[in-house]
Amino acid sequence: MATSSKVLSLSGKGLKLDTRADIEPWLAPFDPAVVEEIHLGGNTLGVEAATALGEFLEKTEVLKIADFADIFTGRLISEIPLALSAICDALKDKTSLIELNLSDNAFGGRSVDPIVPFLTYNRSFQVLKINNNGLGPAGGVVLANALLESARLSKAEGKRSNLRTIICGRNRLEDGSAHVWAEAFAAHETLVDVRMPQNGIRMQGIAALARGLAKCADLEHIDLQDNTFTEDGAVLALEAWTDALRSWPELRILNLSDCVLSSEGEVPILVSALATGINAKLHTLALQNNNLETRTFSLLAEGISSSLGSLMALELQYNDQEDDDEHIETLALSLKQRGGKLFATDEDEEEEEREAEQREAEAEEEKAKEQAQVEGVKVEEKKPTLADKDADALADLLSKVEIH
Repeated sequence: MATSSKVLSLSGKGLKLDTRADIEPWLAPFDPAVVEEIHLGGNTLGVEAATALGEFLEKTEVLKIADFADIFTGRLISEIPLALSAICDALKDKTSLIELNLSDNAFGGRSVDPIVPFLTYNRSFQVLKINNNGLGPAGGVVLANALLESARLSKAEGKRSNLRTIICGRNRLEDGSAHVWAEAFAAHETLVDVRMPQNGIRMQGIAALARGLAKCADLEHIDLQDNTFTEDGAVLALEAWTDALRSWPELRILNLSDCVLSSEGEVPILVSALATGINAKLHTLALQNNNLETRTFSLLAEGISSSLGSLMALELQYNDQEDDDEHIETLALSLKQRGGKLFATDEDEEEEEREAEQREAEAEEEKAKEQAQVEGVKVEEKKPTLADKDADALADLLSKVEIH
């Protein structure tokens, strides 16, 4: 009898699912009519197994999250397109679907065509995660054009796009696809979260992305880490992004670390604009490794006290700061006073990681206690062991010994 569980998860099991017979025992316990989430990451699927999965997906009625990250490890390039087709075709008409995750599948630009029908015709999903797939410029163009066509079809039907989030980092998109991505972003004006780090996009492509994203007035999170904003002293991209900042009143997180914002220690006009509080809701600003110097820190320190009232996290590691820079000290103190934090050294980052791990451990412990209470299990204090009792008895004896 099928379970009524809403979540089907094989995540991290390391299964090698080649055939229908391999995967069906894992699918059989679940009723596809009630499944809302499927997580298969950390396993590897062959064509037959993917075909069986596709048949299961076709029967789903309320599926919201389809997490197929890292499901093709060790597969031949000839297998992946067929497996992708079986999965994506089954999802094409799912109006309940919110999120599709295909990250960490190294299918490259040669295997993206099977995704195109889904991206073009499923206009209900809101979140696309396609991170670290080795797309290259050619693969990037194919996917961006599919998204562009989707937006055009929605507009022709008098509907707004439902797309909210695109995560497409570590894909070597480069300038060759950046202009098409910019068109796709402009067409999907509903975007709130766009992350494209580590794509080798240079100044011309970065400028195009700014112009495209400027059409998305609801943007809250932008991540362009490790792409190139300036070349040989030219500031075309910095100018385009400075202009675009005015278009994003809801912006809360901006990551421009490792972006060559300043080649000779000059104050980037983009940072100058940010320091004036042009984005009043900005909460997190990452500017690591951008050759920034004390004049930039001075502007930011002034902005912290006057214009950047919402800023709580500022990352400045690996810039050209001196150990005793007074502006760095001002930034650290101002953020600390409001409950925020400046990250200026490796130690700051490590401390934050330790604090995050501690918070996570405490949250897990609290969750376990709450679950135990829900299940009617009394959470008891640790009972003393025999060794504890022996130690207590020895301590009592020693306390009675008098030394003359």
